[in-house]
Amino acid sequence: MEEALQRGWRGRAAALAALALAAAGCAEPWNNPYPAREARANIYYTDFQERPKHLDPARSYSSNEYAIIANVYEPPLQYHYLKRPYTLVPLTAEAVPKPRLYDARGRRLPDDAPAAQVAESVYEIRIRPGIRYQPHPAFARGPDGRFLYHHLTAREAARLRSPYDLPVRATRELTAADYVYQIKRLAHPAVASPIYGLMSEHIVGLRELGRRLEAAWREARARGERWLDLRRFALAGVELVDRYTFRVRIRGHYPQFVYWLAMPFFAPMPWEAERFYAQGVLAERNIVLDWFPVGTGPYMLTVNNPNRRMVLERNPEFHGERYPAEGAPGDHAAGLLADAGRPLPFIDRVVFSLEREEIPRWNKFLQGYYDMSGISEDAFDQAVRVGAGGEVSLTPALRAKGIRLQTAVLASVYYLGFNMLDPVVGGLDERGRKLRRAISIALDYEEYISIFMNGRGVPAQGPIPPGIFGHEEGEAGINPYVYEWRDGRARRRPLAEARRLLAEAGYPGGVDARTGKPLVLHFDVTGGRPDDKARLDWFRKQFAKLGIQLVVRATDYNRFQEKMRNGTAQIFTWGWNADYPDPENFLFLLYGPNGKVRHGGENAANYANPEFDRLFERMRAMPNGPERLALIRRMVDIARRDAPWVWGVNPKAYRLLHAWVGNAKPNLMANNTLKYLRIDPHLRAARRAEWNRPVLWPLALLALALAAAVAPAVAQWRRQERRPPLEGAGS
Repeated sequence: MEEALQRGWRGRAAALAALALAAAGCAEPWNNPYPAREARANIYYTDFQERPKHLDPARSYSSNEYAIIANVYEPPLQYHYLKRPYTLVPLTAEAVPKPRLYDARGRRLPDDAPAAQVAESVYEIRIRPGIRYQPHPAFARGPDGRFLYHHLTAREAARLRSPYDLPVRATRELTAADYVYQIKRLAHPAVASPIYGLMSEHIVGLRELGRRLEAAWREARARGERWLDLRRFALAGVELVDRYTFRVRIRGHYPQFVYWLAMPFFAPMPWEAERFYAQGVLAERNIVLDWFPVGTGPYMLTVNNPNRRMVLERNPEFHGERYPAEGAPGDHAAGLLADAGRPLPFIDRVVFSLEREEIPRWNKFLQGYYDMSGISEDAFDQAVRVGAGGEVSLTPALRAKGIRLQTAVLASVYYLGFNMLDPVVGGLDERGRKLRRAISIALDYEEYISIFMNGRGVPAQGPIPPGIFGHEEGEAGINPYVYEWRDGRARRRPLAEARRLLAEAGYPGGVDARTGKPLVLHFDVTGGRPDDKARLDWFRKQFAKLGIQLVVRATDYNRFQEKMRNGTAQIFTWGWNADYPDPENFLFLLYGPNGKVRHGGENAANYANPEFDRLFERMRAMPNGPERLALIRRMVDIARRDAPWVWGVNPKAYRLLHAWVGNAKPNLMANNTLKYLRIDPHLRAARRAEWNRPVLWPLALLALALAAAVAPAVAQWRRQERRPPLEGAGS
């Protein structure tokens, strides 16, 4: 009997263990962070690390904000997804506008007129008819034609958590007036657009409009009003031609203005949306335009919980767009044109999950719960192998998962700058030039990229990064003052040459020949990160190779900025990311009238070379072509000779993507790229199940061990229960 009981308990435990193991093979993964109903849905999963601050296109100027709004709002133009170099194409506009040029007397000039003759440039933009806004309660009207929700009471607003809690939504057609309204918003004092200062220098009448709006806003606030109807305010430089056409007048010749027409700052804004969100009862609940966008794009933001997740859903009113039918060389072979001509977008929903920590983010990518991922420094060795020649490949573990690696050199430059106003490291004489060129050779940025960037960068050869007109590859593109071309590649000049230049500058062995004292230079930095000490030690060692003593002066960011504005910094590090793909956006960093100290501009080195400045003024207004390229080559050569920067690094972006992600191509200018991506949700579900099988055999062993331990006790209890009572027992 006892053996039978034990066999029964062991049998039950074994059956439970077998059921558990079987469940591991057929159920959805137990660690799936998403609802089970989404397992095979057409959803793209990604993450965000910092909550966006602004989702108003007139205010937003941050990449994590553009990840949302660039897929909701539509400016007139966009960048072609596949073509390189980056090419502007129409989005809501019928064509990319070409400026008409006029002189000071209003006479039309030829398109190739010298910039000095141009008093105004006029851009005429025609919008395609039939484009409609996403459904939104701001457009909802009652049978009498009045807006349903423009005068909500506190009681009506009290139960709202988002505008989409209101029951009625409507839409209307996009018109040219919506673009005019948005341009006026750039001057609104309550909006505080970060490009108002720049645009007021170019758009005729924008600064004057700003002054009028400031006065009107003060009066409105004094009356307790929260909205200015900008339709009532004229803007001299922006004219509404008809329902679908508007003109913008630009002072002088500023051909780079067309690039701004591809940025969210120039996306349309319906006045109804601004009026709806201006209600105080909504603002008290943080239901504001800066948090709930209203656009015409392929997606609409339907969930905005920045402490957990944000969700974009397909806009049912989207006007339709087709996947590109042509691209760059190699795109067809890479499968990037398989969807040519098909309607966009391909993905129904985009889920952004808050993920502050690197390790959980990386693990979720490996488990298949994020569709793409960057590579953090901590995960780099787990993901990538760098060969002796600098070639990059994925580790076998990631290749086995079908993960792909994409790399792209960013349209950015990070450099070490010299304050050209400084009496020691500055100046355009031979002494200053040779000192700066000696330091440029000694700073081994190949080593810096290897140690501190995991190889994710290339040494910069000048101010223009790859992908921008004027950048040249190969032998023609090297900086001959720092590199020489040997064996088919650029090689840094020997340290002996740097020491020779240093001696010719008057500092043999790092000693000032005039005073006999060691040369001491000051490196102004901000600090705070754990690896800052290692980086600063590296810079000290580089200068020490020449016998130069480098003194690091670390301050907080505000103090550092003050030093830069006052010109008291001597050597510093700085960087610049392209606003638009034009060489002017980088060469202006060396334009004398843009100096930081004297003019408050972005020329942080305060470099001023009269010949460079004259060439820049000619180059900036020219179209891309052989003549412009010749000017750029001369400007770059001047800057290399003068060496106001140690040219530093053009960083590389590394991106990993799973096998189920299609149509993915890095585009460093466009932010509205979600509409091109394709997901295979069935393959993703299968891989998730394969990679996330629960390990249950320990539980099975535990169940068997528990059964073996409990069975004797149970058998003993059963025997005790069945024993007959003793005679005479009871009452």
